[in-house]
Amino acid sequence: MGRPVKKSRFGNSAGDFEVTGAFATGTTQPDGTGAEAASTASGNYIVSQRSSKQFKVNFISADGSTRLTQVLTLTAKAPGSLTNGEFCVQIILDDSTVAYASKIFNNTVHYVTAASATGSTKYSLSSEGADEGKVTDVGSIDTI
Repeated sequence: MGRPVKKSRFGNSAGDFEVTGAFATGTTQPDGTGAEAASTASGNYIVSQRSSKQFKVNFISADGSTRLTQVLTLTAKAPGSLTNGEFCVQIILDDSTVAYASKIFNNTVHYVTAASATGSTKYSLSSEGADEGKVTDVGSIDTI
């Protein structure tokens, strides 16, 4: 594993990583009403890092009934493509291209775009729309 992310960047405080989408490890909704789906609710966040791709994530279940904390795998795909046990973090590159993180380190992120282009870049944490695409060679990851 590369250099771990600073623990101060995890949690549910302003300025911490926001999870774009999370899919619980279970196969049914916590309230038992049907199949589990990806949660894209605002306020989903990373609790701690296990490896460059494994993180403990706190998120609201897709049915909205329960707040869950599970170890999930960071996957570089859109929320609608997630499967059980996966989550995604969106990054906006300096040219305004939307990408998804495949690995997160302390100062850099490896990403995959919708066109399957891969790369790595430094990143900044900022609120939605605050500085996306404004700093050369720096991607922007949304915060809570």
